[in-house]
Amino acid sequence: MGKQTLAVMIGAGIFFPPEFCRAARKEIHSAVEKAGCNVLMMPENATPCGGIRSPEEGRKFAAFLRDHKNEYDGVVLSLPNFGNENSAILGLRDCGTPIFIQAYPDRIGFMDVKNRRDAFCGKMSIMDLFHQAELPYTVCPPHTISPEDPRFETQIRDFAALCRVVKRMRRVTVGAIGARTTPWKTVRIDEYALESMGITVETIDLSELFYRVEKFDAASAKYKAKEESYRQYANWGRIPQDNFSSMVKTAVILDEIIDEYKLDCLGLRCWNEFEAILHIGPCLILSELCNRRIPAACEVDVGNALSMLALQEASGKPAAILDWNNNYGDEEDKCILFHCGPVAKDMLAGEQEVVDNPLQAMVHGPDHAWGASQARIKPSPMTYLSARTEKGRLGFYMGEGQFTGDPIEDTFFGNAGVAQIPNLQKVLAGAGQYGFRHHVSVTLSKSEKVLREAFVKYLDYDVIKTSECPSL
Repeated sequence: MGKQTLAVMIGAGIFFPPEFCRAARKEIHSAVEKAGCNVLMMPENATPCGGIRSPEEGRKFAAFLRDHKNEYDGVVLSLPNFGNENSAILGLRDCGTPIFIQAYPDRIGFMDVKNRRDAFCGKMSIMDLFHQAELPYTVCPPHTISPEDPRFETQIRDFAALCRVVKRMRRVTVGAIGARTTPWKTVRIDEYALESMGITVETIDLSELFYRVEKFDAASAKYKAKEESYRQYANWGRIPQDNFSSMVKTAVILDEIIDEYKLDCLGLRCWNEFEAILHIGPCLILSELCNRRIPAACEVDVGNALSMLALQEASGKPAAILDWNNNYGDEEDKCILFHCGPVAKDMLAGEQEVVDNPLQAMVHGPDHAWGASQARIKPSPMTYLSARTEKGRLGFYMGEGQFTGDPIEDTFFGNAGVAQIPNLQKVLAGAGQYGFRHHVSVTLSKSEKVLREAFVKYLDYDVIKTSECPSL
């Protein structure tokens, strides 16, 4: 991920000393850079005090942002004193990105006319006017905070993550490669609803992919490069050369399709044609794509491909699609999350051992489904997310938990981990009753608050609280 840029507006009040603004410019600039972002700020000499304290100066700041359109990912509105609500709304109404409002605290013992800031009050005034104007913005507790407070760096990092989610999800191209399989009506998606949210679905038939794989030259430089990278990606063990060659060819063709259609993420029909025709399971192909930050879901689950993309942007880490698969003994807040092998290598505790999918072997016989893998998910904090479309709306449920590292017997096939999730039984009941699928996407990070803020305030997605679903 490239370094983000945050524009900074210093909001000022006309009755307050200009020194506050000049000091704030330096302090905010330093704090934003410390949080890992570039800073875009209007020159200090553009206004008499270095800040924005009148409607005319607000219009000047708006023009500055227009001149730098597409150069910033979000805006930080810093209030070193009371600020001016009219200049703030005129400066930011058309900024087109998330807005974070920060207000300086007053200090006990420095509350005389020359030293008092009143940013506590000014922030309330600006929040009110932004609400009236239906201009979304983000705030974090406490109500006032110094840029030199260590908590402010965390706030900026979270805001930057929010900006990544909003920017990426406003315009998405997702690939549906292969038709949805008849047995999995659970992964149905409303393309019309997605298009209304800025998400385009490009459909590619498996016949096109298979034809290109069949014609692909294994002596080409593309094949050799992919073969070398795949050899390093996993432990391929006993895989027959013909099966491995089919894996490599398919991976190259999928890369080409992703580039041709400019896909941000994808869902792939992963069975039974791959196993019957190419004698592979494409799990490791999906895993490697996810590890390269190209979210790739199996079973043509476009909704969870979108969930993976959002999780990836929020956490800065890869995401995976898993099944809500097994109870874990009698522990009601624990379950086993599993899939055959599409989990990114960076999310796994050990080496991926490539295997012939034993579930598919019961249908097709041996040596027809090489490409699944055996590995366990790292113990880690996690965020889960899944999508649905209903009545023309895109909706999600989400939450946090952790992968515990509790043992799963060696004979349990695939990529799996024991997840501990508060109120798990209510979450599962709600997910089913509110029309969500048996899949769920995860990333190894605590990212729920970032996703919730991005989805509700800036992207207009529905967020459903599955844990509050009524049950007996």
